[in-house]
Amino acid sequence: MDKVILTGDRPTGRLHIGHYVGSLRSRVELQNKGDYDKFYIMIADVQALTDNWDNPEKVRQNIIEVALDYLSVGIDPSKVTIFIQSGVKGLYQLTCFYMDVVTLARLQRNPTIKSELKMREFGESIPVGFRTYPISQAADITGFDATIIPVGDDQLPMIEQTREIVRSINNIYGETLYEPEAVLPSNDACRRLPGTDGNAKMSKSLGNCIYLADDSDTVKKKVMGMYTDPNHIRVEDPGQVEGNMVFTYLDCFCKEDSFEKFLPEFKDLDELKDAYKKGGLGDVKIKNFLYQVLEEELTPVREKRKYYEEHIDEVYEILKKGTEDASKHCDQVVDRLIKNMKINYFDNKEIIEKYTN
Repeated sequence: MDKVILTGDRPTGRLHIGHYVGSLRSRVELQNKGDYDKFYIMIADVQALTDNWDNPEKVRQNIIEVALDYLSVGIDPSKVTIFIQSGVKGLYQLTCFYMDVVTLARLQRNPTIKSELKMREFGESIPVGFRTYPISQAADITGFDATIIPVGDDQLPMIEQTREIVRSINNIYGETLYEPEAVLPSNDACRRLPGTDGNAKMSKSLGNCIYLADDSDTVKKKVMGMYTDPNHIRVEDPGQVEGNMVFTYLDCFCKEDSFEKFLPEFKDLDELKDAYKKGGLGDVKIKNFLYQVLEEELTPVREKRKYYEEHIDEVYEILKKGTEDASKHCDQVVDRLIKNMKINYFDNKEIIEKYTN
């Protein structure tokens, strides 16, 4: 069995550093290891339209923004197939078939969907497309025979539902689809990076994001305004590390040589945390340190993005070719399913002979 990686993002806005530490950085690492047969990254515009159906322009505008973010962090289109979901018509067919093996009650129990519905406050006006999101995602995964799915904790129920669909199809029609495995970020702090304000969710609507496309001055302003310890009023006061966003972000971004470069009076992050807990270390100092750490990470990202912003025709060509390649693979999966279901009416000799003799 081939090792096929699939991941992606909804194009509802520019990607932020939460996306970066939660998935983008690990995608680049996986890509560069080369320990895979195929690697797909999907711009999930169909999924984005499930709760933006009345504002398609928002989705259209952000397709290029997300593609720019991918390329700027180091996703290499010569190693990875980047494609637009709506351009792969076979996914619609798979979604339709899978709807027949999932009950409404099962969809309603999906924790991820329950959480998303509560957050969006649809009330009784829930789009069917949003309710059936897990089925669409199952089509996305199985449509490319994906076996490895890098995700965050919140997506684990979606992967489990995909596995259930795969087992149902295989039990009915024989071995047709592959069960995927979820891969979580190795750094626990990176699994769900909070917003700069301490909110558990980093989102554009809350205004608590640091975007990959932010310039240096914007990043500094956002870092200096980050939530720390509200009781750490004076420098000499003991400080709280838990729930302090500066330290949460340092857990994700700090490297072995960060202290040698930017804060040599401390040996490592543990020593910095101990000093903050004891008192005598101000918030401004640790924020400046975080800013320098982030700048080291984001500067090459900005430089790559600037190149692709000046060569948008290249970005379009990458997306076009990737979508064409993805469509070919998905068509093969659809053909396999149709054949095993024995509904390939016009090229099934057994059916033709039965009804023509």
